[in-house]
Amino acid sequence: MWDFAIGIAVALALTWLALVGMLILVRPRGGLLREALRILPDVLRLIRRLAADDSLPTGVRVRLGLLLAYLALPFDLIPDFVPVLGYADDAIIVTAVLRNVVRRAGLEAVRGHWPGSDDGFRVLCRLTGLRDSELDAQ
Repeated sequence: MWDFAIGIAVALALTWLALVGMLILVRPRGGLLREALRILPDVLRLIRRLAADDSLPTGVRVRLGLLLAYLALPFDLIPDFVPVLGYADDAIIVTAVLRNVVRRAGLEAVRGHWPGSDDGFRVLCRLTGLRDSELDAQ
C-alpha cells in the first residue's frame, strides 16, 4: 500500500518537474513560481475533464483509464528500488499517454477543458506537440 502511494507521489513529482522545465523554456510572462505550482493541478484537472467528456472518442477515455490502472498496479516496467529510473518510468508513461490523449482529443477540446493560464497551455502544447497558432502569435 505504501509503495503504491509513494510511487504515485514520485510520478506526480517527476511529471511536475518536467512541466516546470517546460515552463522555463517557454518563459511565462507571469511569475514562474506561480505557473510551476499551477501546472500539475491544471494537468490533473484537464485529464479528469477529458475523461468525463462523452463527446470525445471512447479511445481517449480508455487510455486515461488504462493510465490510472497502470499507476495503481504494484509493479512497474522498471522496479521502484532502482535509483531515479525506478520512478521515472511512471512519469514517462504519464507524459506519453497524455501526449497521445491530447493529440487524439484535438486542440479545441483540450483548449475548452484547460483550466489554467495561457502560459500553462503553451507548456502543454509544447509537451504534446500541439500547435496553437493563437498562442504562438503572442
